[in-house]
Amino acid sequence: MAIILVRAASPGLSAADSISHQGTLQCSTLLKTKRPAARRWMPCSLLGLHPWEVGRPSPAVYSSLAVNPAGEAVVSSEQKVYDVVLKQAALLKRQLRTPVLDARPQDMDMPRNGLREAYDRCGEICEEYAKTFYLGTMLMTEERRRAIWAIYVWCRRTDELVDGPNANYITPTALDRWEKRLEDLFAGRPYDMLDAALSDTISKFPIDIQPFRDMIEGMRSDLRKTRYNNFDELYMYCYYVAGTVGLMSVPVMGIAPESKATTESVYSAALALGIANQLTNILRDVGEDARRGRIYLPQDELAQAGLSDEDIFNGVVTNRWRNFMKRQIKRARMFFEEAERGVTELSQASRWPVWASLLLYRQILDEIEANDYNNFTKRAYVGTHGCGCGSLCPSVA
Repeated sequence: MAIILVRAASPGLSAADSISHQGTLQCSTLLKTKRPAARRWMPCSLLGLHPWEVGRPSPAVYSSLAVNPAGEAVVSSEQKVYDVVLKQAALLKRQLRTPVLDARPQDMDMPRNGLREAYDRCGEICEEYAKTFYLGTMLMTEERRRAIWAIYVWCRRTDELVDGPNANYITPTALDRWEKRLEDLFAGRPYDMLDAALSDTISKFPIDIQPFRDMIEGMRSDLRKTRYNNFDELYMYCYYVAGTVGLMSVPVMGIAPESKATTESVYSAALALGIANQLTNILRDVGEDARRGRIYLPQDELAQAGLSDEDIFNGVVTNRWRNFMKRQIKRARMFFEEAERGVTELSQASRWPVWASLLLYRQILDEIEANDYNNFTKRAYVGTHGCGCGSLCPSVA
């Protein structure tokens, strides 16, 4: 019998809770692993049941985990990402600071008040490309607002490497150079004024380099990969290009002093918002991506629905396609629900831009439904300009 493992993302799930779900999940006994108690796994038989269709409402985020012929569990993409979450949460709890002695390199002629001008330029870019998000940041404290602008600009510049006007000329070597530049930035040696703003930001907030590196890895993926065999692969891609943004932003947004939530759960919610936004991007842009020869949909689930790549390229809305899309939308909404539980745990002054992203982007799913699931020739829009949150939302990937 084929086996799928699902992890309860909520670290508070007890062994008794796991056992009580066996009836609903048609599960056998718990898999014995050497993993810490905070990351328990539950095996479920593949009887047409998908993890996101579990009967009762749950705060858990699920992804599949393969089992090799020897019966050994293969670490899923979700588990790999959760390990990054734990690292980021630990960093925030310790309130570590990356040592930056001088945000300006010796060979860079920064004018008087150069850092302020650098942050102001980041704000101008954010306002130009992500007006809704920019307006939300104006409710934040000045220090947090400027830091978010700096992160936004770095994400946008990274995204444009493979999706901008010069994307056809970008090579893996160019991305390697961009990563080296990132490492220099984190070491206090920025290349330009926009880098200097981010270099200054990471000296003030407990921000780790890993999510930034992972975003660059997502750009590498876009250069070499146009298909995803299953949701586990797609989940990792969504983390790389969008979930990373949440992990970058939480230390700046801040957690509300009165919050009773664990730091890990807040990070998990931020990650879920990135995953939800990127899944929404994918569902919105099926036709556009197909015209570029790309299909960001799980190949195994397409096959299970009786669909093929040719069906995507032909772009005909059928009942099979509608049923497939309903399940994909249901999964995306599950991630939005997970994200929503974490927004109220953020610092009160930082919630609005996150709420704007969540509420506006979630409406795109409604528009796809209103278009009778025709995402081949119709693009789902929200309002006049959509969310416009760029890489922080992200609107393109």
